[in-house]
Parts: sequence; C-alpha cells; structure tokens
Amino acid sequence: MTKQSRTARRYNPADLDDDALVLKAKSELIHTTTAYEELMRRYQRTLFNVCVRYLGNERDADDVCQEVMLKVLHGLKQFEGKAKFKTWLYSITYNECITQYRKDKRKRRLMDALSLDPQEEGEEQEASTSEGSEGLSRLLAHVNPIDREILVLRFVAELEFQEIADIMHMGLSATKMRYKRALEKLRNQIDSPFI
Repeated sequence: MTKQSRTARRYNPADLDDDALVLKAKSELIHTTTAYEELMRRYQRTLFNVCVRYLGNERDADDVCQEVMLKVLHGLKQFEGKAKFKTWLYSITYNECITQYRKDKRKRRLMDALSLDPQEEGEEQEASTSEGSEGLSRLLAHVNPIDREILVLRFVAELEFQEIADIMHMGLSATKMRYKRALEKLRNQIDSPFI
C-alpha cells in the first residue's frame, strides 16, 4: 500500500458532516466503526435526553439508547438517505420509546392486577432525577403522549416541524397544531396554583 493511499484512507471524522459520515460508515462498517462512532457521539447526549423526557427515568432511557444504537449499527447499510440521518435516528428513537412505554404500561397493569404497589418503583426513579428535570417531567406528565413527544422532539432534539411530522407520520399542519395546543396546556399548568 502506498503512502498516498494510506493517507486517503485516514480522515478525521469530526471534520465530516452527517451525510459524509453516513457514506463513510456504510462503506467501512464491516471493517471499522470510526464513522459510526462519530455519528453516535454527536447525538448521544440529545438521544438520551429525548428518551429520559419521554420515558421519565434514566434507567429505561439508557436501555432504549443502547437499543437505538444497535438498530442504527445494523440498519445503516439499508439507510437510503431519503430523510436526514438525524430524522431517521429520531424516528428509530421514537419507535423504541413507544415500545418501552407500552412494556412499562403492561408491567404497571400486571402489578395492579397482582395488588402490588407500583408507587414504590416510581418513587425510586423520581429520586434519581434533578429538581428542574423533575418539574419538567411532572408538567409533561399532564400532556398526552403524542403531544409530549412533539414537545420533546422540538425542544430536546431540536428538530424542525417537518422532521417531527415525518417521524410521527403526521401532516405538517397537524403537527404544528398539536405543538401549539400542547404549549398552551403547559402554560396553563404553569400558571395554575395547584401544581
């Protein structure tokens, strides 16, 4: 191998944009994970924050993040690039969060049916979050799951409305309308003396 071809193979992943990293990752994934790791590094913190806001606890959020990263690793070769990588990533995240949420809901129903106290586990999880985070989570608990996800994708993941609409399989105007209503509901809750 010549010196020039070795230099052409080396690159600094931090210097590449997402599209270039996706192309690199697709071509090198069998042999190396450098580009894939850079993509995950870029989105890891936001991905985790989205999951925590949606699921309400860090343990489940961490599990979902690991699952999302595995799905991206195995699915990157099939990623067609019709949407931005970021949109595709958050679409996977949204679906995994819904799956986890449903599992938790079934678990709570089972605990209720067995006359166990589901509050104990919830109190442990709440104790691990910070005060500000707890207040936001408490407010978001009063918003239905779809609207909560729109707010989380908008504020935590910082996605555009069209990207959110694509992820959630909704029309753009419906997404904007739900976003506006959810914000109004949150504002009303903040202004309410009972919260």
